[in-house]
Amino acid sequence: MNDSPPNTSPRRPIRELPDELISQIAAGEVVERPASVVRELLDNALDAGTTQVTVRLLAGGVRLISVEDDGSGILPGELPLAFKRHATSKIGSLSDLESVSTMGFRGEALAAINSIADCALISRATGQDHAYLLEGQTGELKPVARATGTTVEVRELFFATPARRKFLKADATELAHCVEAVRRHALARPDVGFALWHEGKLVEQWRRCGEAGSLPALERRLTDVLGSDLVERSVWVDFSSHAAPGRSDNTPLIKVWGRAGIPDAARSRADQQFCYVNGRFVRDKVLSHAARSAYQDVLHGQRQPVYVLYVEIDPTRVDVNVHPTKIEVRFRDGREVHQAVRHAVEAALAVPRAGHGVELGMNKLSPGLQINPAATTAQPSQARSGPETYKQNMPSAQVWHAQTAMQFEASGGHRVSDLGALWGQSTEPTRTRQPHDVAQPDAADANAWPAVTASSVHTESGAAALPAVWPLGRALAQLMGIYILAENAQGLVIVDMHAAHERIVYERLKAQWVGVQASTATARAASLPSQPLLIPATFAATPTEVATAEAHCATLAELGLEITPFSAKTLAVRAVPTALIQGDAVELARSVLAELAQHEASSVIARAHNELLGTMACHGAVRANRHLTLEEMNALLRQMEATERSDQCNHGRPTWRQLSLRELDALFLRGR
Repeated sequence: MNDSPPNTSPRRPIRELPDELISQIAAGEVVERPASVVRELLDNALDAGTTQVTVRLLAGGVRLISVEDDGSGILPGELPLAFKRHATSKIGSLSDLESVSTMGFRGEALAAINSIADCALISRATGQDHAYLLEGQTGELKPVARATGTTVEVRELFFATPARRKFLKADATELAHCVEAVRRHALARPDVGFALWHEGKLVEQWRRCGEAGSLPALERRLTDVLGSDLVERSVWVDFSSHAAPGRSDNTPLIKVWGRAGIPDAARSRADQQFCYVNGRFVRDKVLSHAARSAYQDVLHGQRQPVYVLYVEIDPTRVDVNVHPTKIEVRFRDGREVHQAVRHAVEAALAVPRAGHGVELGMNKLSPGLQINPAATTAQPSQARSGPETYKQNMPSAQVWHAQTAMQFEASGGHRVSDLGALWGQSTEPTRTRQPHDVAQPDAADANAWPAVTASSVHTESGAAALPAVWPLGRALAQLMGIYILAENAQGLVIVDMHAAHERIVYERLKAQWVGVQASTATARAASLPSQPLLIPATFAATPTEVATAEAHCATLAELGLEITPFSAKTLAVRAVPTALIQGDAVELARSVLAELAQHEASSVIARAHNELLGTMACHGAVRANRHLTLEEMNALLRQMEATERSDQCNHGRPTWRQLSLRELDALFLRGR
């Protein structure tokens, strides 16, 4: 009878792996498909100082991948080391590894590729009489003819491992991945030209645009690679954090620049999101979450933003040696990078786009609109209720003939009564103010609109007209109690009055909340009001959720939540924010705990505050079917022009749309 335990495998001794198996394991980490080879070879070409790279493919890169560059080349004495593992010219010590500034540095790419394909390398170094050919399989070296630079040919990918070759997709799919790899490099290096050939046909070509670091060159490359539509529907991002401690040259600690798509350019998929760290394309949760959080109250539903962001940071503050593919990074201070990226994108999106194109339309004014040439160059008077960032970027002034119904005080501001309906202060004596009518402006706020002088502009008849900074034009009428129709220099403006006013109230509430926090003794002294639950809501919690609830008691209290352990594997929600008393307490608790487990408490608090303030703003905004006078409509338009992110409500819906005269003419076939 066999007394040995069932299903017991024999013990295997520990032994060293053969070099062939080690090479295959390393190749599996570096090379996933032909696009991985293209990426590694492009990294080496850029490190060599090339100005033109040509990629040639056959069968989607499976049969042939050839990458040619005009860089500095490789000296004949160093060529035999090119295909050896852990042989590189990029680093030589541990300190070099901690401050990597090149695209490649691991010394594994060529060796890994050579172990699974038939490779050859032709290179001519600067100052050499001729080039040399190195055969990857035999190591044979012989002279050949070539201009200065390097060519790497990779034939029959995965020929030695047929099982891995079966996992490759169709040639068209592999080609698409190769094109994407080249495109990512092209977006980061406008100073380098790229050409991609497949089966002898030119697939993509991006010519050299200018010197590295040139903004016009970068904008041209973005247009060539991503299309003019993305550039036209995006805004520039340019942000620098405080200088690094101990530096006397005022070098920014973190610099973020690029382009961020406007909310209207958002897509259903996240296929137009590019993040670069020191010129290297990366996929990083810190960067993606920071960019997404900057769009959190201007995107509708699950739409995905579009952006191309470049982050420049001291190489010693970022670890690129995290993954063999070098597509992942780790920051020494992730919170600092997160805040820099978020503030950069938020600041770029904050400026209202209502004034865009005003100057372009000045020569096509509709009757009744007059432009004061002197006013277009002068700085408009600043509204105290407008955000500081917008005050510094106000569009040029535009003036028009005043309507008879629009009246102004002698001091030059709107009457307080003109703004009444926008803040729940109706001039109708029968209406009483409701508790949700929030953010009431005082007389100083109401009178802070651009000053008016009779001598600033004259009509054709010589009579005085009234100038104003009004890119959204003058109100004409109210449509079905929902939309405001206005006329500006370009044509017709249609405004969703509830969405527009909701954003105005929301931004005002956020500013008030910041003021409350600043006035408290500590940053976390002010907490959201909470409502205890008569019967606590219990739910089965994971160990992570239990640990998070215990570790962030103070943060949860600040958010108006009270979550305590009910048992070893159960949590109880005993209080929720007053504004969310009708919501699902368990779902709210789970979402907040998940955010706290992944992100900094400060970002979670800010997001929760904004969601609650958004709910309050929705209740406090003017409702549909509310009749507004022309004065109130114009006051709403003026506030939109001076409010951050006023192009979308805090749910991400657009607040206004422009119909140009050309579009209106096309509707009625004018000029045909």
